[in-house]
Amino acid sequence: MKKSWPGFGLFVVVLVLAALLSAPVAGANGVLVEAEGLSAHGGWKLDTQFIHEMGSPYLLAHGLGRPVEDASGEVSFPAAGTYHVYVRTKDWVERWGAEGDPGRFQLLVNGEALPEVFGDTGAEWHWEYGGTVDIPGTSATVALRDLTGFDGRADAIYFTTDENDAPPETEDILGPWRLERLGLPPEPVELPDYDLVVVGGGYAGMGSAISAARMGLRVALVQNRPVLGGNGSSEVRVWAQGLIRRGKYPRIGEIISEIADSATKSPGRAEEFEDEHKEAVVRAEKNIDLFLNHHAYDVEKEVNRIAGVLAFDTRTSERKLFRAPLFVDATGHGVIGAVAGADWEMTPVGRMGMSNMWRWAEAEAPVPFPETPWALDLEMEDFPYPREYHAEWFWESGFDKDPLNDAEGIRDWNLRAAYGAFNAMKNRGGAAEHQNAYLEWIAYIGGPRESRRLMGDVVLTEEDIITKREFPDGCVPSTWSIDLHYPKEQFMKKYPENPFISYAAFDHRVDRLYGYPVPYRSFYSRNIENLFMAGRNISVTHEALGTVRVMQTLGMVGEVVGKAASICIERGTTPRGVYEDHLPQLLDMLELPGKARRATVRDEIIIPADALDRAPALGPYLGIDPTALSGIVVDDMAAEKDGDWSTSTGLKGFVAYGYVYASGGATATYHATIENAGRYEVRHAHQPHENRADRARIVVHGADGDTQVLVNMKVPASGEQGFEPLGVFRFAAGDQPVVTVHAAGGGGAVHTDAIQLVRVRD
Repeated sequence: MKKSWPGFGLFVVVLVLAALLSAPVAGANGVLVEAEGLSAHGGWKLDTQFIHEMGSPYLLAHGLGRPVEDASGEVSFPAAGTYHVYVRTKDWVERWGAEGDPGRFQLLVNGEALPEVFGDTGAEWHWEYGGTVDIPGTSATVALRDLTGFDGRADAIYFTTDENDAPPETEDILGPWRLERLGLPPEPVELPDYDLVVVGGGYAGMGSAISAARMGLRVALVQNRPVLGGNGSSEVRVWAQGLIRRGKYPRIGEIISEIADSATKSPGRAEEFEDEHKEAVVRAEKNIDLFLNHHAYDVEKEVNRIAGVLAFDTRTSERKLFRAPLFVDATGHGVIGAVAGADWEMTPVGRMGMSNMWRWAEAEAPVPFPETPWALDLEMEDFPYPREYHAEWFWESGFDKDPLNDAEGIRDWNLRAAYGAFNAMKNRGGAAEHQNAYLEWIAYIGGPRESRRLMGDVVLTEEDIITKREFPDGCVPSTWSIDLHYPKEQFMKKYPENPFISYAAFDHRVDRLYGYPVPYRSFYSRNIENLFMAGRNISVTHEALGTVRVMQTLGMVGEVVGKAASICIERGTTPRGVYEDHLPQLLDMLELPGKARRATVRDEIIIPADALDRAPALGPYLGIDPTALSGIVVDDMAAEKDGDWSTSTGLKGFVAYGYVYASGGATATYHATIENAGRYEVRHAHQPHENRADRARIVVHGADGDTQVLVNMKVPASGEQGFEPLGVFRFAAGDQPVVTVHAAGGGGAVHTDAIQLVRVRD
């Protein structure tokens, strides 16, 4: 039931955190307790996603329908007495007029719950009055008790003996009122100068920091979550896509190969995303200082450059000022560039949305799930059934909603969709089949795809990519098809104004193996002279974002940015100056192994013994390395193909990058060149399968005529490493033998992978 509160009205208040390791303290007129500053968070989650829109991190009771353990801590008071109590919170479903109050919680003082229940009124963040409480001494235990497990949220608690001392209506992040009551100094702590400050700890930020550190820069890496990886972490669980180590500079991507996940599904299991491994790789770099749980929110600016970045510890509220000659915005939303005044764009309509994926599982006995009248009103036919126990990337909403100022609303709509779908599975049409089902995980951290893009000297377009426009600074290979998301009409009927299921529209004109080389000039700001960009906020159009936005590709952007930053420090120049005056040096550095390093920019570059071999232009081989095979090897990719051949990598043991198969009148013709005269055994590689041809016709065209061989591809090849001997033939130096594989009349699909010519003794 909705209730009212005293007449100070709905306050939209901007708050921040109090100390995690020390008890909250009294200010001049009251005691401010940031919920995040409670010493024990229990089962409540620290949510830092929406600081720029509502002003503060907060605690979230994300229990998937099961009340979470209390958050609690000791609070110091100036004196015993009767205190008025205010809690900053919201009813997170009221904005939609939804039935019920899923976010209800209580405040306990010294183990006793206040009569008021919080989180059941007010569509916006506000201070909710909780009555009075008697504090018998100068300290008390304060606890937040979740009542539902359905995402109640608490930002702060304020105790005051003065009935007229209601918290202020508005305030900037860590403004004077907040600083005073938290006992924080008016000025931030200034850290020793760095060479480079990287804001954002996703793949792009990690790539930037590691690359720069290995090239001799002292780096600060600032991340507002407790883990690294961004969308590719256990918190969001999007598997990393985009092929690495290929194209013009196949050394790019070697650093990302050290940190990339090995997830088999998206969303996968938490451990598949290897948060600890990512952190270990970063912390192993002596030149990197890692600042987890630090939110960057403002800059100090000097004309057209950044002098410093302000950040605060999301557990203690301690502010820090990071100074450096160079900065990288890897925040995704382009937060640092925006507050610095960098030119930016955001597509007005047709934007992609945000995903909150989820997983369910089955117990050995029935598991109840409460009715969710406040969730989206869904039946089984209103959503794609989450097969294999996971709801994938297409659980996406927020199309054309405000991704900057209403990201919390987009996330909350996704939560309502997930809970509504699971309610249909448990309590409606799917009840009979899902009695033992339970919610295993829902991402409360959203995975956004599109918002601000910071403009550089080159704004990469779709036409640039599909016409393969060459730039002199083209470097990072983008191999993902142009992939743009739109609402799926099939699931729009109930909620056409805010669909929650998407589909992907692909433009396949991107070279998926070699990649399109994205230019360096898209990686720095055109009007803030010391600002790099890495991540989905780089300088591209909406359409071009569809290919560059995947994590491993953006991680490679970070690698290039880190090396360019080292040139800036070494040469005393700007990101633009690297292109204008030192591009050959940058391109040379892109040929260095990812593990190459130097202590400072003045030291010699060392190539360690465990550096990776330089990959081929099409990337590391997915199968057998053809250069490791004896004789002359010609892969199926080099064969001349007529007809409709399908490409696959499903049957393992193939050579190079995969194989092809076909039926009907298709042919594949291999050409080889003989350097040394002699007798050669000609071999053909295939992988067996029950649907393959049992009499595939292969013709060897030699100097003495044509030799036809029928091969049974249902069974393994009789030779080594999947090669079937076709016969021994004599060739002269300079001969160009031809082998043709015919798909017609074979009794099934004909498979071809490679040919091999091995010289034999006379």
